[in-house]
Amino acid sequence: MKLDTLVLITVCVLAGFAVTTWLSMLVLAAFAVPFAWLALFPAALVGYVIYRVIAERVGNAEDDHYDGMKH
Repeated sequence: MKLDTLVLITVCVLAGFAVTTWLSMLVLAAFAVPFAWLALFPAALVGYVIYRVIAERVGNAEDDHYDGMKH
């Protein structure tokens, strides 16, 4: 396995762990403090924007510059 692939996998795993930890802390704080649920709305909005950006990128055929390359 190439080094850049290994680093990319490691970064993705660490980012997933950080996001999971952050969201779990928000949910646990919401149980302790009733108005902490308001903090989940910006988190949900950021998640929705990231989802839309990824969905737009994956579904757009014009951005696939490397599909026609011969290896």
